[in-house]
This record gives sequence, structure tokens and C-alpha cells, in this order.
Amino acid sequence: MCRLIQSAVCALALLCISTEAKEKPRLNFIFILADDLGWTGLGCYGSPFYETPNIDRLAREGMRFTQAYAAAPLCSPTRASFLTGKYPARLHVTDYIPGEKFPNAKLLPPPDWSKRLPAGETTIAQRLKAAGYVTASIGKWHLGGPEARPEHFGFDFSVAGIPRGSPASYFSPYKNAYLKDGPPGEFLSDRLTDETIKFIEANKDKPFFIYLPHFAVHTPIRAKADVTEKYQKKKNSGSLHTNAVYAALTESVDDSVGRIMKELDELKLADRTVVVFNSDNGGMIKVTSNSPLRSGKASPYEGGVRVPLIVRWAGVTRQGSLCDAPVITADFYPTILEMAEVQDATDHVSDGESLVPLLKQDGGLKRKEIFWHYPHYNNGNAGQATPFSAIRCGDFRLVQFLEDDRVELYDLKKDIGETKNLASAMPETANDLKTKLDRWRKEVGAQLPIPNAAYDPKKGGEKGTP
Repeated sequence: MCRLIQSAVCALALLCISTEAKEKPRLNFIFILADDLGWTGLGCYGSPFYETPNIDRLAREGMRFTQAYAAAPLCSPTRASFLTGKYPARLHVTDYIPGEKFPNAKLLPPPDWSKRLPAGETTIAQRLKAAGYVTASIGKWHLGGPEARPEHFGFDFSVAGIPRGSPASYFSPYKNAYLKDGPPGEFLSDRLTDETIKFIEANKDKPFFIYLPHFAVHTPIRAKADVTEKYQKKKNSGSLHTNAVYAALTESVDDSVGRIMKELDELKLADRTVVVFNSDNGGMIKVTSNSPLRSGKASPYEGGVRVPLIVRWAGVTRQGSLCDAPVITADFYPTILEMAEVQDATDHVSDGESLVPLLKQDGGLKRKEIFWHYPHYNNGNAGQATPFSAIRCGDFRLVQFLEDDRVELYDLKKDIGETKNLASAMPETANDLKTKLDRWRKEVGAQLPIPNAAYDPKKGGEKGTP
């Protein structure tokens, strides 16, 4: 009799455990990606000029990363890296699409670099969709034309995802084939937020994954007149940030974050929705400052790739916590899969490493280095960029310029502004990092630029002209 009772109790316990597991709500994910937002472009990252109370609140309620990096100094490669968990060099998506031509440059880009997210690539949306998630891409796509739309890569719903990088207009009419016009004068950041909230409301009873890549704060720099006027009155604040229109455009992204957080609170979804805020590359120095970092978007330096990153995972990330570990865009693929308790495809290669131990503050990362590879020229805001590769290992960051194999070495702990090149003073360290960089390029199949047979230094100089 006792054994029968024990068996019945065990069976009941197992049934309760099974029922509890079934009833346990799955995590939702909202990944908000700002465009061209630099490392110091938020109040919680030190700006006294830009007003970002909602993103600042997200930081207070989650974990803020101080050494987060974009996978590239430009947009398309970073976006491809986020979706696939791979370095842009492995994907061969190494420039913004479609890139620029520099016929007089010393080098030419790899002739077959990919101008779309490669067909057949496994994405985070596909893995989550296969596990029962409903998925949405709302905003900038910039990873190919009609043959490479979001719906081809696991998204159930997509809106506004044009192939180009900048919007035709921030105000309706938008001239966007994938976004119906709203009332005259409707603002794009607001509209994308409206679409996001509608999606959340329609799918509140299902696990969902929302990729919200804002067009802001990419050019053209346009914003609401009344918000711009507010910042015009603040221009003597003593900040290196002085562009009132850019500040108002930044505020539109902050408003979006605030409205989404409010919606999650009202629907009682905040406790099971992971919210991530990130940027695709550094800020444009023509309209903002990334100081104390060197340079900005399109450059090989910290100002081109170090970006804001905030993760709120209610009940897991300690409120107001900071993380100093160097992390990179590709890390989100394995991170989100681990959070969702979803297995990766057996044949998928991920270059990222899960950030879950950092978010839980119960461990660190195993890897020692992170890498960048940009085999292109860019006539960007930071002056003309030339082909380069780079490695971050510990406190050291080495940049290798591919035109002449020249290297620069910086100790970021002592010199965050990369003002003192240590390559000559520390040749062993420089050679060691260069060897690791060479080895990594071979491992991922990185494409190298090729000599330009038509190169003539007399026509545009060594760096060439577009």
C-alpha cells in the first residue's frame, strides 16, 4: 500500500512539474537597432545635450555595456552579422550595399563581395520561427532587393524594409514601397513604433521576436520642428553635441523606446520580454561627436565601431548594472537562442558567443579576441577610409591598413582616444596581434582587396577618388 501511495505521489509530482513547464511563459524579444548612433549619443552614455530619458530608464532597469562593438563601421555588414551570428568577413557582406566605386584607388574591392544577405543563410528569425515564435522586421532592412526580403529569412511580418540605407523622407508621404503613407506630416520613427505596438497587441498571447531597426539617426537629418526648437535653446550647454536637428531626431528614437516600454507594462509583458537597444556603427562626425573616441562612422578607429548597448532581462540582469567586457554584434545570435532555450541548426556556424553569463553575472566569455575586416574604400564623414582589418585582444587594439600593410597599435585602457601608436615601441605585441589577425582572416575565408591595374597616383592620389 505504501509503495502504491508513493507511486501515486511521484506521478502527481511529475504531472505538476510537466504542467508547470507547459504553463511557463516563453520569453519575448525586442531588438531595437538605432542607425549611426554613436557611443556618447545618449544621456546614460554621458551626453548633456541629447535628452534620452526612456533609454536612460532602460539602462537603469537593465545592464549597460561600456565596451560593445558593432561588427563593422558601416550598416549592412553589422545587420547581416546580427541576423546570422557571423562575422561580416565570413558572410562576404563587408560594405554597405551597394558600396562605392573608386576607380583611381590603389586597391579594388573583392570583385564578388556579396551585395545581399546570402541566400540559404540561417537567421535568428528562422530559428525562433521554427520554435513557435511569431517574427517581425519593422524598419530599415538594407540587405538586398526583392530577392532578399525579410520574409525570405524567417520574418512572418515586415514593413518599411527598403533596399537602400536612408529613407527618402522622415515625414509622410514616405515614398517607401513597403510602407503605406500615413497622414501628411506623420513622422517615420513614430510610424515604425505604431507598427511595433500593433504587432505586440496582435501577438501578445504568443512568443514573439521583433527586430526594430530604426532609420534614425541616419541622414537625411530631419526632425520635428517643435522638438528641434527646444534643442536650439540648449545649444550653449557646453556640450560637444550641438546639432539641434540631430538631437531632435535622436529624441524620436527615445520616444519610440518609451512608448514600447509603456505598452509592455500595460499588457503585463515586461517581465517576460527581453529588450535590447544597440546601434549599427559609430556616429557621423559631421553631425555629432564620439569624443573621447577617435573619429566616427566608416573609420577603422573606436569611434567607428564602439556603440551603445543596453539589455533589460527582467529578473535576470541586475538593475543599473555595468559590463566592461568587449562584446560584438554577432554575439546576439547565440545569446537570444540560449535565452529562448532554442537549439541552433546543426550545420550553422556562429562566430558569436552567448552573453548570458555576463547578463547573469555568473561567468565570463571564453574568447580572447574580436575582429573587424573592411576591404573597401569609403568617402565618408570621417575623411576617406581605406581598406583595413583590426583586432581587439585584451586592452590592445591593432589596425592593419591593407594598402601598405602598415599597422597601428593602441592600449585602450590607457589611451581610449587612440592618440599614441605603440607599434614601434611594442613590436612583439604588434607582431603577435598581426599574426592572430592573419590567421583569423584565413579561418573565416575573408576576401582581400585586389591590386588595381589602372592605379595612377597622379589621378586622385594613393587613396583614389570615387
